[in-house]
Amino acid sequence: MSEWLVLAIALALVCALVLAMTAIRHRRVAEDEDTSETPDVIEYMTMMVGVVYAIVLGLAIAGVWEARGAAEDGVRREAQSLYEVTQRADVYPAPVRDRIRGEVDAYVTHTVSVDWPRLIAGKEASPEGAELLGKLRSDVTHQSPANELQAQAYQPLLDQIAAADDARHSRTQSDESTLPSVVWVGLLVGGVVTIGLIFTLQIRRSGRELLMAGLFSALIVFLLFMVWSFDAPYGRDGTDSAGAFQDLFPALSVTASR
Repeated sequence: MSEWLVLAIALALVCALVLAMTAIRHRRVAEDEDTSETPDVIEYMTMMVGVVYAIVLGLAIAGVWEARGAAEDGVRREAQSLYEVTQRADVYPAPVRDRIRGEVDAYVTHTVSVDWPRLIAGKEASPEGAELLGKLRSDVTHQSPANELQAQAYQPLLDQIAAADDARHSRTQSDESTLPSVVWVGLLVGGVVTIGLIFTLQIRRSGRELLMAGLFSALIVFLLFMVWSFDAPYGRDGTDSAGAFQDLFPALSVTASR
């Protein structure tokens, strides 16, 4: 299910529920109830709850945003390191150069077509990716430099492979939810309480009040949706987060997506 469809359904359900509850409360209100005034203590408590929840929600958004940014940086580092390997291998003879580039291509294709769907689905990365990268490292390590130019490129090649391996480990270890379950419980309960406080302010069925109640509820839902969406470091749908691989290895990415 598309993320936008999830958002649309959530917005429709919450706004409909709030408006329905407002209409039901208005029908059941006593005829002599004074709706022109609200006790000061209720207004103060409503304001404090809203402020506290806004702070917690803001911290949650900042946390998942930072985690998403760190994951994207790791992907760029992994893809760039592998791209550097393919470029620095140009100093080797054609058979060796083609073999190294072929192993890089095999790893990238496997990463985009196999590992990424597993990461998005919440599964562990396939062990085949580590085997492909290990084979690349072994071939480069055992390729003795034949001249000074190859000797100068030898260690940088190993460094780039090591950087790609480190980035891969970071990617496989940061694919889980950023926020613990207890934080999610607090965000959801806090959202329900914050929206529920609307009814303590003796809201009526005027168009202006219903509009503000609907917009306020939609804002809370949208912010929670934002947290939920960013809580998956590599996204919840498609392979858009593999953009660094797709940019540096476009031909392989197209083949892998078919």
